[in-house]
Amino acid sequence: MPTDGVQYISKPGNLFRSVPNKFDAANLRSEEMIINLGPQHPSTHGVLRLEVLMDGEIVKEVVPHIGYLHRCFEKHAENLPYNQVIPFVDRLDYVSSMNSEHAYAMGVERMLGIEHQIPKRVEYIRVLVAELNRIASHFIAIGTYGMDIGAFTPFFWLMRDREHILRLLEWASGARLLYNYIWIGGLFYDLPVGFEDRCREFVHYIKPKLQELETILIDNKIFIGRTANVGVLPLELAINCGVTGPMLRGSGLRFDLRRVDGYSVYPELDFEVPVGEGKMGTVGDCWDRTSVRVLEIHQSLRIIDQCLDKLTGEYIRTRDFDPQALIPKKIRPSAQDFYVRAEIPKGELGFFFRADGTSDVPFRCKCRSCSFVNLSVLPEIAKGILIADLIAIIGSIDVVMGEVDR
Repeated sequence: MPTDGVQYISKPGNLFRSVPNKFDAANLRSEEMIINLGPQHPSTHGVLRLEVLMDGEIVKEVVPHIGYLHRCFEKHAENLPYNQVIPFVDRLDYVSSMNSEHAYAMGVERMLGIEHQIPKRVEYIRVLVAELNRIASHFIAIGTYGMDIGAFTPFFWLMRDREHILRLLEWASGARLLYNYIWIGGLFYDLPVGFEDRCREFVHYIKPKLQELETILIDNKIFIGRTANVGVLPLELAINCGVTGPMLRGSGLRFDLRRVDGYSVYPELDFEVPVGEGKMGTVGDCWDRTSVRVLEIHQSLRIIDQCLDKLTGEYIRTRDFDPQALIPKKIRPSAQDFYVRAEIPKGELGFFFRADGTSDVPFRCKCRSCSFVNLSVLPEIAKGILIADLIAIIGSIDVVMGEVDR
């Protein structure tokens, strides 16, 4: 049997190459061992396998192995018309599908040159549902993270409150998780009558609940002890690795594409971009990343309030309003290469399109996944830590494997 550090599966008359390992058990030093976390383990947040070289309880090196959830998104996108790709976009980061749809639809609209023709009511509805979905995504990130390191109560609270958001989004789109609601040129349908009032009720309900969450989890002495000064991501390393989203802002850089690029109606809305300040430890540690997500929920609620004011005031529903009025029957952009990016809950989601000008099917559709890039810094920030702290670092990155593997 070959000894090149690669697993082999032997069958009569055949030798099949399997998943490569970086470390070879034959070359381990005394007290060193190799353990595998995942791909079926609750702490890995999906089918992620981590090959960990240990010296006792100290992590010497970590190697992520991905590909267990590969669904051929880009190949699907190259064989379907632009509008039929949206259900596959939903399945990238499947806990924030509205945000992914918004990015994709906005990119195709810019290729067609119709982005400035989208009705304002449509734009405000898009931002409203995207921010609701951002809160739902952060609820999962914070709740499961608390459970990873021993706090069960916040998980139950956040799943209870996330249910209110899912019911609102189901009311609007007909689905709880994979919405197919934001279409190229418009929306699947206008908001149901009474949606704005129910949404305001949710905003008033959730604000005091967030204060309870901060008291029992974020400011908890045990939580601070498990996350402060753990998994510190220096700002220079974050920038060099292309890290985005709460991980980058947790390291101190006030970079949010809703502000930087000012897409959709975000320039018309008043909100702040929270960053990590090292209040409990070092700037860029696990506590800072979690705190940034909690602060972003508060800002999303501010945005939702302003969208509701617009949707019940200046851009109120009318009988003749048709959210599908601008949806083209045949989507055929001119020949061009185009890149669009947007701020989803985990960072910068980008789509690169190559259109040949003769077909309604993309010649190429490349997805820039923020979870994939954010995961790439794990080997750098996980050296020399305890194995228990490795679990804390993985949870603070907040990856969704559907987006990593695509």
